[in-house]
Amino acid sequence: MARKEQTESVEDMASALAMSQFELALVVAKNAFEQWVSRCGAAAGAPGYSPLEMLVLHMVDHKGRPKRISDISFALKIEDNHTVAYALKKLTKAGLVSSERIGKETIYATAPEGRDLVERYRAVRQRCLIQSLTIFDNEALDLVALSDLLRALSGHYEQAARSAETAI
Repeated sequence: MARKEQTESVEDMASALAMSQFELALVVAKNAFEQWVSRCGAAAGAPGYSPLEMLVLHMVDHKGRPKRISDISFALKIEDNHTVAYALKKLTKAGLVSSERIGKETIYATAPEGRDLVERYRAVRQRCLIQSLTIFDNEALDLVALSDLLRALSGHYEQAARSAETAI
């Protein structure tokens, strides 16, 4: 019995170490992604915008349909709507986003200048990032499958966060 417990303890330690390495890799990827978003935005002609502001602009532009703050927050998995509201205020003041009050809600859409910036961002992304990914063959870098995996992992982390919250 003691031998089995010792083996499980070693396996638990190995699993915990692997999870720590995985989570460190997630943190590094998140930070690298945020640096990329900010610097790509600057290269596209929009220096001084935070990664969140650039991501909010892209989300407002996504599918060419107006969105509410709650839609943007939900899509980006941001719990604090006020951070999205602040980003939208800055983007609106810069003329990149327009807003329209409909009843009790405000709807945001990409202004022509914002659409131009998103297109320039996409061009920089194509030139600097997507072309560099050609070193991977198509099977090794299936972006659709990778996106699905990241969404699934996000769901697991959300569920674990809810479990941890109720355990307190």
